Amino acid sequence: MEAIGGRWKVLILRELFEGVKRFGQLHRALRGITQKMLTQQLREMESDGLIHREVYLQVPPKVEYSLTPLGESLKPVLDAMHAWGKHYLVQKGEQ
Repeated sequence: MEAIGGRWKVLILRELFEGVKRFGQLHRALRGITQKMLTQQLREMESDGLIHREVYLQVPPKVEYSLTPLGESLKPVLDAMHAWGKHYLVQKGEQ
């Protein structure tokens, strides 16, 4: 669970489920995250094999992030958690 634990990792995965993203795109999409925290989270996720970091040798430098097959395999799990959360809120609202 550490691989997807914490405040930001699931949100980063959510963004990458939509497709390849650059650092700036992720930073803008994740309101409230600092550049330092985003960098740290991306490095941990890369180390855990969830994301791939592609560096293009050009000026200015270009770096893209995408999901690995292992990262992609989390989509049904996170979809199920989302569905459970919606169901939970409905049940809680009925009480």
